[in-house]
Amino acid sequence: MKKIVMLFALSAVFACASEKEETIDYTQMSDEERLKAATEIAQSTIMVDGHVDLPYRMKVGGFTLQREILDVSVRTPDGNFDYPRSKEGGLDAPFMSIYIPAGNQKTPGASKALADSLILMTERLAATFPDKFAMAYSTADIEANFSKGLISLPMGMENGAGIEDDLANVEYFHKRGIRYITLTHGTDNLIGDASYDTTGTHGGLSEFGKQVVAEMNRVGIMVDLSHVSDNTFRDALAITKVPVIASHSSVRKFTPGFERNMSDELIQAMAKNGGVMMINFGGTFIDSAYAAGATKVREHIVNWLAENNLSRRDSAAQAYIQEYSEKNNPFPTVQRVADHIDHVKNLVGIDYVGLGSDFDGVGDSLPTGLKDVSMYPNLIAELLKRGYSKEDIEKICYKNVFRVWRAVEEYSEMEK
Repeated sequence: MKKIVMLFALSAVFACASEKEETIDYTQMSDEERLKAATEIAQSTIMVDGHVDLPYRMKVGGFTLQREILDVSVRTPDGNFDYPRSKEGGLDAPFMSIYIPAGNQKTPGASKALADSLILMTERLAATFPDKFAMAYSTADIEANFSKGLISLPMGMENGAGIEDDLANVEYFHKRGIRYITLTHGTDNLIGDASYDTTGTHGGLSEFGKQVVAEMNRVGIMVDLSHVSDNTFRDALAITKVPVIASHSSVRKFTPGFERNMSDELIQAMAKNGGVMMINFGGTFIDSAYAAGATKVREHIVNWLAENNLSRRDSAAQAYIQEYSEKNNPFPTVQRVADHIDHVKNLVGIDYVGLGSDFDGVGDSLPTGLKDVSMYPNLIAELLKRGYSKEDIEKICYKNVFRVWRAVEEYSEMEK
């Protein structure tokens, strides 16, 4: 009897604690208090980012399987991602983008070969720094790594061209650790039409592409609809038996005419499917005014350098460029990213939005306040200021994408 009374008492305590937590009004905090709370939430909650381009950053930097790996276990002077900054920002599971440039599609076998190389490079990163990084092939892996303080490295392949023309490669890449495939990239491929390409080769998914989506469902790879054309998007939703993701896309309302982003119609269709849209932080993705502003700044600097017979390397030029750029800052702010999250939440609900920064993939276009992985708390603080709850933040950080991932795994298990 005493044990039962004790259990009831403990339940009451936990209920009160939970109720107290729910009654926290973050909107009434000072900015400093709110940022502190946001940092605590970020560092105590699993945070998944749908798209970080570190593998290709390493390749572009000249690193290969034969050369020492880029040491991101320490703070790096460039790029947006490394271990210390990830820990500061609370990032626990950045999806490593196994990026296949569209140019590789012109050479049979080149796309698959590059994918294999980047996968091996990612695995080598985890093997080289096992006290900091670990591979992750499931939500359970991420949870286990999180409990050990390790940063998980799940992988997604950006551009289904890596499959080449062989459906068996879908299962091959699942065995290699790929857990989502972005169906297209910059141009149409064998799977379907891309948002950046106006050719309309297939009018959406190709017949092969339809088989690819079904096979991804079967083996347990998430279907990623970032980069695809609107017709490909609709076709994929009509075929898939499980929820999908958009690993790094933003809202088209803020960038009219930019098909790479998602229209309200597509956001609603994805929500009906149960999928999750992971917001891209890149300047051109979140504010149509950025591109025009950035072009204007670049043109002025080029003309100024020519008029003064200086190069960018000259100290006088560097000082001027910094001063001019700061005064004519074209970059959007962290508030604009929050606007995109707000739009999705207001349109379809909190259960269908996540984070897909595109760090290391969008160059110097990131918003003020979100320049690297250490700065996620700035975004969380802005959301708290707008009335988001801790539970809302947890859904955005990982619960929504975990739900999709688990649904894909469960369907695959039933099909085997």
